[in-house]
Amino acid sequence: MTRRLITVGAVGFVVAVASAISVPVAGQGSQVTGSGLQGARDRVQTAGQLGNRNASQEASSPQPEARKKWVVPRTPWGDPDLQGNFTNKYEQSTPFERPAEFEGRRVEDVKGAELAAVLKKREQQVLERPAGVGPFQFRDSLEVTKGSRAWLVIDPPDGKIPPITPEAQRRLAPPEASLDAVNARPRAGSSFNDGPFDGPEDLSLFDRCVTRGIPGSMIPFIHGNSYQIVQAPGFVGIRYEIIHETRVIPLGGRPHVGRDIRMDMGDARGRWEGNTLVVETTNFADRTTYRNANAATLRLIERFTRTAPDTIEWAVTVDDPKTWTRSWTFAMPLTRNDREPVLEFACHEGNYAVPNILSAARAADRNHAAAAKKP
Repeated sequence: MTRRLITVGAVGFVVAVASAISVPVAGQGSQVTGSGLQGARDRVQTAGQLGNRNASQEASSPQPEARKKWVVPRTPWGDPDLQGNFTNKYEQSTPFERPAEFEGRRVEDVKGAELAAVLKKREQQVLERPAGVGPFQFRDSLEVTKGSRAWLVIDPPDGKIPPITPEAQRRLAPPEASLDAVNARPRAGSSFNDGPFDGPEDLSLFDRCVTRGIPGSMIPFIHGNSYQIVQAPGFVGIRYEIIHETRVIPLGGRPHVGRDIRMDMGDARGRWEGNTLVVETTNFADRTTYRNANAATLRLIERFTRTAPDTIEWAVTVDDPKTWTRSWTFAMPLTRNDREPVLEFACHEGNYAVPNILSAARAADRNHAAAAKKP
């Protein structure tokens, strides 16, 4: 019952907002410009072709005529229909950047039998992990072979995140790849390291069930990789299972809020470019910027393109001249999966980690103090 009420509530909220506000015609709005962004668009189109077929489909799907006849469905008001329950859990084991073994190659070149062999090897690595409790044991180990590509960064073509600027080198702490990818790296401590744990502020926003931000909320994690997309005239809503967040994205060229207004999920504005939903997000809060980027200059451009009846290609261009030497893009498919709809993420109700970590730290403080008093 709870799950049903949440679903109906999200749809009702989007529809209610849409009916209460007059918006311009979808498709209007300023064009996104910037260094490397045109190249990123081209790479996104190529990457979208990867999401339509995984390695097993590549070898056994000789039906190009059927795919050509498929037409993107439309909502009753005429927008491309992106609605449904989606997951990208199949990319949990996909490296974010190009592995050394593929040096000099492009992501679209690794396909067919070669990609099938790569995915089979990854699956075997998962199965060979020792038994125990931890992040590696939460993965859907038998679904790794449904992955669609060899790595996720598609622009620059070398599959590598560009170097950070000298300013960013002075501003940022050393990277932590496993946490940076899902925007879980804190400014101070984390339950993933050894503290200090002097108060809740020493734990990350993720530990405290606050947010994973954007795009971290849609990057595959060890669990909870379910999302729901709903639409209403002039709006698109996206629900994320982890940290129970929902984005309501206005369409139609409405300007961003004032620069002094900062939000954990940023301020999103969408428009249609053909069959692609383009969402530009700015106005991030300092505490939630992706990979600790500069909140004042970070701009994320997401592209959602329905490429098949059960697939949306999701691509994200990260543009922040104060942090990276050029913009860069990663992409992955969202696969429709109505068997795994968004469930209630009762994070606060079951978050024993924060009080237990803090109480253990206070106990350690007392033990250290007692030891110091001994002669």
